[in-house]
Amino acid sequence: MTILGTTQRPLRVAIVGAGPAGFYVAETLFKQDLNVKIDMFEKLPAPFGLVRYGVAPDHEKIKNVIKIYEKIASDSRFSFFGNVAVGQSIGVVELKKFYDATVFCYGTEADRRLGIKGEGLKGSHLATEFVGWYNGHPQFRDCCFDFSHEVTVIMGQGNVAMDVARILCSTAEELSKTDISQHALDELAKSRVKEVHVYGRRGPVQAAFTPLEIREMGGLKDAYPVVDQKDLQLNEASSAETHGVVNSFRKKNIEILQSFTVLKHQNRQRKFVLHFLRTPVEIIGKDRVEKVKFEINELTGDAGQQKVKGTGQFEEIECGLFFTSIGYEGVPMQGVPFSPEKGIIPNRLGRVLDGGTAKDGWYVSGWIGHGASGVIGTNKIRAEETVRSLVEDLEDLPACETPSTEAVVKFLRERSIDPITFIDWKKIDAYEIMLGLKAGKPREKITEVSQMLSVAKEPSY
Repeated sequence: MTILGTTQRPLRVAIVGAGPAGFYVAETLFKQDLNVKIDMFEKLPAPFGLVRYGVAPDHEKIKNVIKIYEKIASDSRFSFFGNVAVGQSIGVVELKKFYDATVFCYGTEADRRLGIKGEGLKGSHLATEFVGWYNGHPQFRDCCFDFSHEVTVIMGQGNVAMDVARILCSTAEELSKTDISQHALDELAKSRVKEVHVYGRRGPVQAAFTPLEIREMGGLKDAYPVVDQKDLQLNEASSAETHGVVNSFRKKNIEILQSFTVLKHQNRQRKFVLHFLRTPVEIIGKDRVEKVKFEINELTGDAGQQKVKGTGQFEEIECGLFFTSIGYEGVPMQGVPFSPEKGIIPNRLGRVLDGGTAKDGWYVSGWIGHGASGVIGTNKIRAEETVRSLVEDLEDLPACETPSTEAVVKFLRERSIDPITFIDWKKIDAYEIMLGLKAGKPREKITEVSQMLSVAKEPSY
């Protein structure tokens, strides 16, 4: 009988997705009392997922977590397979030939939609498109946004919505020292946007942004925040939701919003306006977005259980650009169980479920298993849960047929797929940093996969 995780037979684990969730699973596995070999697969040549392509360019400190991921990747038990799309380049069932366990960590890459009339009009965009565009994601490199209109509306009040608003409200000078992609900086420098209006269905206490994100809106060089004092007159239930340690961030948010009501404009030309208790019911326009119609809401119910109720009253705002930012959901991978209702891979404690039954050797961690919530560090907690389940199942895992990373490389090359190693990635990394130095930026991301692959095969930079 083969005993997995021993010196004679290391446990072989495939991790699908090279974002925070994947790296925290790898880190947690390395901490176990096991002999383990990890191969991490990523469809793009570049690792780090959300940290590279989701974190706003002016949040450079948050990206320092990459140093931790690089340390994990430097472990001799770790191999990186970039430019390999699991489900396409290699099937999930085919992975079973080479791995004892597979952990799906590929995240949630699709925006939730509003499902209202006019959502498909020109000028209406998903936040994912804009974030990917300014962060240099190859998939969104060629997106086009019309910044010739003075008013932009954003639906959603999470941190992503705040990022979108802040980028639109920032000057080219503020952005020029970040790693924002040059094509985005060039277009934003010509922007005529003067007002950014951010809407939420619920009240200010229930808003999903963090104190850090909302506070930043008061410190921009050429934009000032606007909050109606009436919106901060809380009902009894909302006031109760600011009490207690667990709600301290809500209390802090309200304090920051209160400070905005007396903040001086200081000759700043743009404004950031927050609207609460509003639900979009229609995006109006002939050939493109011209205005948005909202229903005015009210909150009913007890603290912590308040529901939004429409009042039957409506209002409209004219705008030329509209962004939807109401959360993310996962997309199915061929051959993997998926819940379209929840937008995740169904699981119990990280074990992938197929019709309620656990799939032998298949696990999930991160947003694709639990939904798009929490911060980057939340993935660490989920990773620990998933690895705990994997270790508990170790004795029952069927050993794979070909326990060899070299065999995987051969298998892929026979399909004309040449994987990007972590050493290859470091060449791309060095090249981007070199380009950034020339422009006075931390880095200038390569936005075309073909160029990444070309750089990866060149001598070190």
